[in-house]
Amino acid sequence: MNRIRVGDLAKDLQMSVAELLSTLTDLGVEVKNADSLIDISTAQAVRAVLDKGHPEVELPPTMTVRELAQALGVQSTQIQQKLMKVGVLAGLNQQLSADQIERVAYELGYSVRWTEAKEPEVPESARPRTASTGGPQPRPPVVTILGHVDHGKTTLLDAIRRTNVAEGEYGGITQHIGAYQVEVEHAGEKAKITFLDTPGHEAFTAMRARGAQVTDIAVLVVAADDGVMPQTIEALNHAKAANVPIIVAINKIDKPEANPDRVKQQLAELGVVPEEWGGDTIFVPVSAKQRIGLGDLLEAILLVAEVQELKADPNAPAEGVVIESKLDKGRGPVATIIVQQGTFKQGDAVVAGEAHGKIKALIDDRGNRVPKATPAMPVEVIGLSSVPNAGEKMEVVKDERTARQIAMEREQRHRQEKLASQRARVTMKDLSRLIKEGEIKELLVVLKADVHGSVEAVRTSLERLEHPEVRLRVLHAAVGNITESDIMLASASNALVIGFNVRVEPEAQRVAEQERVEVRTYRIIYELVEDIKAAMLGMLQPVIEEFPLGKAEVRAVFNLPRGTVAGCYVTEGKVVRNAEARVWRKKDLLHTGKIVSLRHLKDDVREIAQGYECGIMVDGFSDFAEGDLIECFEKREVSRAGHTITQRSATAVS
Repeated sequence: MNRIRVGDLAKDLQMSVAELLSTLTDLGVEVKNADSLIDISTAQAVRAVLDKGHPEVELPPTMTVRELAQALGVQSTQIQQKLMKVGVLAGLNQQLSADQIERVAYELGYSVRWTEAKEPEVPESARPRTASTGGPQPRPPVVTILGHVDHGKTTLLDAIRRTNVAEGEYGGITQHIGAYQVEVEHAGEKAKITFLDTPGHEAFTAMRARGAQVTDIAVLVVAADDGVMPQTIEALNHAKAANVPIIVAINKIDKPEANPDRVKQQLAELGVVPEEWGGDTIFVPVSAKQRIGLGDLLEAILLVAEVQELKADPNAPAEGVVIESKLDKGRGPVATIIVQQGTFKQGDAVVAGEAHGKIKALIDDRGNRVPKATPAMPVEVIGLSSVPNAGEKMEVVKDERTARQIAMEREQRHRQEKLASQRARVTMKDLSRLIKEGEIKELLVVLKADVHGSVEAVRTSLERLEHPEVRLRVLHAAVGNITESDIMLASASNALVIGFNVRVEPEAQRVAEQERVEVRTYRIIYELVEDIKAAMLGMLQPVIEEFPLGKAEVRAVFNLPRGTVAGCYVTEGKVVRNAEARVWRKKDLLHTGKIVSLRHLKDDVREIAQGYECGIMVDGFSDFAEGDLIECFEKREVSRAGHTITQRSATAVS
């Protein structure tokens, strides 16, 4: 980690070393003298406290010397000179680490705020040569189904495909994105439509937003009986942010309580006005269950698609978007993609993020092996080196060597980004200090799920959970079953292991029992989130509250061999042996201690009620006087169950 001498920082800040040492001590930084070393982030914190901060500059965590010089508006030689001071000889095109960038920027008077580095584009030289093309040709529309969790999205899609997926789903939620292509009659010809089914539950916000990024038309499903719900508005915002045409499918019109006009009114208030009311949005009444209005909906989709004049060049260099990915035991890494341009073929060399490979097989949505995949077609791609992230662009390159090289460069860049991200977390000194001191507790989680979309969605959901006294951190998240490695990581970190739609491998189960690691598996997202909320609440320190029991007035004082006894009359509530007591003399508090003896007449008793006389001995106090007041109370641990874990609302992603 970059460090700077205290003496050098004092000189830079134009203050004495003694003043700086005092400031650092106040900030909780242990330093001894001018030769003590502190890290750059601490130096920046001192600047902020003294209001002498450097101007902030946004930089990616990996840059070349030339790029850094351009970003800071200085000569490349200045960057090289600063690097030489710390023993680094760098050429103009040498990649610098996050540490080196931060150090140089600081030396030149800047404070760094890290930004995400853009994924480097595949250079044209890496693309395969393509034959002369006939230019863009009409392609099928890609349609995203959006809406509330219970408004029948998947049932509607199944009705169109004449399949039965929805009934077997746990909790009525689509747990990961599926894409399907259907063929319909339109204007006397066969036409294709690609449907993208995004999960409806708000926990899957990131997945839904990703779905809207690859879509041409959004179908917003709203139940005619329920009307507009919070997730409906959220889905609408995603569709608007993606700037795609919206068709509203008013579902469940067969129900007696259906009220389509109310749905139209609610959506009109949100700016989605039906065509018949003078707006530009098509509303189609349907019943997925009774298969009513499905033809009208498909016709509306194709009409909107015609207006858009959707085209793609099937002969251009092939590109697609990964909408789902998983590690299949028999087939290895599998990515589901939507083709955006060009044609993917078996044998093509491809790269997707850090994954690369040669396509061994293309599987369509019906499970059939196909020789090629054309624009707007959803296919599974088999033959990758690893599981790519959902949302990554998949591109065909000229050969496997090129694919491997691009993937390795990206992996190196991502490693640097991760390092910068970790460094940014380390510099959050206040938070770290509070965690160390126990003022903020931390729940660590190791997360495994069946597919990458589920990993992303569950992780997003968990990381949105908030409480001022407990912090949740996902230590590790990946696709696949829970393994021995996961258990050992959790054991070393005192973390909880969570599995979503995965199983615990036998050896992992044995190690978990041996290491006493708690493992929980789920198939329903609601239960997972609620259990984690309960776990976070369980980490909170119990609140100790006082509960008043009663009061007694001292009417006589008896000095006995075993101690001083106050002869009292209970004026309010009750007095209880072993309870806490405060002794008051008028407005002055004399003593607080435990009632160690309570007698009524000659009998030891557990408690005395209002209106009775008693003798009281209070631990550690003997200076009673007539007229003193003994206030009896008890301390109880109050459950934090009444407290709530809040969840940050999701924002629409364009």
